[in-house]
Amino acid sequence: MPTGNRIDPQLADQISAVRQFNRFYTAKLGLLRRRHLDGDYSLTEARILYEIGASPSMTASALRAILILDAGYISRLLSALTKRKLIRQATSEADGREKMLTLTATGAKAVVRLNEQSALQIQSLLANINSSDREALVASLTKVRSILIGPEKVSVRIMRLTGANKSALSILQEYYETVHVVQRDTPASVQKILRAPASGMWLAYMGDEAVGCVVLRKLESIPRAAECKRLYVKPSARGNHIADKLLEEQEAFARADGIKWIYLDTYDDLKTAIALYERRGYLRCERYNDNPQATLFMRKRIG
Repeated sequence: MPTGNRIDPQLADQISAVRQFNRFYTAKLGLLRRRHLDGDYSLTEARILYEIGASPSMTASALRAILILDAGYISRLLSALTKRKLIRQATSEADGREKMLTLTATGAKAVVRLNEQSALQIQSLLANINSSDREALVASLTKVRSILIGPEKVSVRIMRLTGANKSALSILQEYYETVHVVQRDTPASVQKILRAPASGMWLAYMGDEAVGCVVLRKLESIPRAAECKRLYVKPSARGNHIADKLLEEQEAFARADGIKWIYLDTYDDLKTAIALYERRGYLRCERYNDNPQATLFMRKRIG
């Protein structure tokens, strides 16, 4: 394992082997070309079209999770594909903040062509390989995918609340006790936040258990700004990127509501939280509120 700037020789050889294979297959499959399969789309655009075509109920947030791409980047690509009349974006009836994605007739024809071209490319690649070697190749690819996916984990669902339910109040209470919060929300104040514009609360679920939360509250003192509050993940659920998922949903909601800045406060002892915020693009700023417990103030531009 790495020690300082030194890497174990065996691991160094393994890293080199993986990088060498990456260089080989990206060239072999033509992934370095400007346009995928020498067609009209980049590789990412083609993948987006494929995923939307493969799932009639695809949403923008689900697409982000599948492709593991930044929300802003996905949004720009979807806008471009919409302008090219390849996809449609419609507001979800279940959640007014969510976008449902479907292919247009032109988009559907494009996916058919892409699938045909991709099949021909792989057919050409396999044409000169004998049957037993093809079976070994496919088995090896399946094994690689299984190893990289790792052990199956319980899926995480992020839900935006419409009312202050028992799960929300319970996890907020756990957060208050853990972080020793002095200024606490009452059930009535939580309900008020849920009803306010550019505000909301999200819960993260693993199975039927609420394991994380985050609150967004509009800042009346700063134009087009909101405040991130009450970010918390239960210790038993940590290691599943739940805090990132909560913040992703919060930022996407705020961006859609015209919010340009998200502010937050914390204090110096919360090193892990501060590192998370910095990794996600939050920068330190001047004090913006009168929270007596806060010692550090940060903000992030999202729009």
